[in-house]
Amino acid sequence: MLDPVRQEIVTNVDTIVVKVGTRVLTRDDGTLDTERVEAIGHELVRLVDDGRRVALVSSGAVGAGMGRLGLTSRPSDLAQLQSVASVGQSRLIEAYNRALETHGRHAAQILLTADDLNDRTRYLNVRNTILALFRYGAIPIINENDTVRVDELQRNVGDNDQLAAMVTNLIRAPLLVLLSDVAGLYNGPPGDSDSSVIPVVNDLNQAIHQFICDTNESNAWSKGGMRSKLEAAQIATAAGENVIIADGRQPGVLTQILQAEPLGTLFLAQGPAITSKKRWIGFTAQPAGQLQLDAGAVRAIVERRRSLLAIGVLTVIGQFAKGDVVTLADEYGCELARGLINYHAEEMRKIAGHPSDQIVQLLGHCPYEEVVHRDNLVALAR
Repeated sequence: MLDPVRQEIVTNVDTIVVKVGTRVLTRDDGTLDTERVEAIGHELVRLVDDGRRVALVSSGAVGAGMGRLGLTSRPSDLAQLQSVASVGQSRLIEAYNRALETHGRHAAQILLTADDLNDRTRYLNVRNTILALFRYGAIPIINENDTVRVDELQRNVGDNDQLAAMVTNLIRAPLLVLLSDVAGLYNGPPGDSDSSVIPVVNDLNQAIHQFICDTNESNAWSKGGMRSKLEAAQIATAAGENVIIADGRQPGVLTQILQAEPLGTLFLAQGPAITSKKRWIGFTAQPAGQLQLDAGAVRAIVERRRSLLAIGVLTVIGQFAKGDVVTLADEYGCELARGLINYHAEEMRKIAGHPSDQIVQLLGHCPYEEVVHRDNLVALAR
């Protein structure tokens, strides 16, 4: 039976971001499952042929490299990991391209680092490239650039889940599909016979609070897990888009999802879609510093959506320049918003806690009455 809520969502979806996890793409020994890559490629083509624009964020480079090099265990040395990822990335993109070319489509490899998304100009260049690829009918295959990144390979977080959410915001895709080795978010431990998949999540914050079991925690091949997928869902839904987590090993899973079949867990958008600029400020750019605010400033930002004035700033943390993204937090350090700062850090330390009409006296000039203007401020879910 078709879900009417899903039917309304998928009927209006013209752009989709699909993320495929390592465990979906690899066999039990960690090597690349080329048949699974081919099956996913065929489904992507069907979506494009139906008139939809599709971008794929794909893990699996390290696993593909292990298979090509005949390794039986994941290297722990960073240089070796980067080398294996480099070998595997070429194999991964070759596998996707073979699957797509049989249908007259082409894979376009895009390797990104956090710096590419953190810099506003580079961020916009990435978006323009992806949109141009859509016009050519190609399918962007996006991955972390593991060969030059240091921290991404070493940490045990689902960075490609978050990358997929950032790409969703980058191109304003109404739907993000996270394909994993689990059927969705369960209402209990997935291995428990009494547990079942939650079909729809309306309140993501409540779901995150109730989440207690990281289903992929013990797996040696995957860096992600349900926790990272929930964080990715939070990024996309906070910007006004919908997210589905489903079992990527199920044949025809993408086709069924776009037919409104009740597969996996649907996370509904947590509000109206926000502008592209605010998506970058709130959910992509890395903050360069933090301002801790008094209770009045917190209420002004969270409840009344007002600009931040210097008088409401208690503490200035970090070194940042004018135009950088900074975190706005309450007096206890709990993040509540992000915004573009109008003053550099040393100026902020001089004017913090003072009314706006004293800025000229303190600095010798007053280019802005607001420390962060409301047009450049994004309130976050708490």
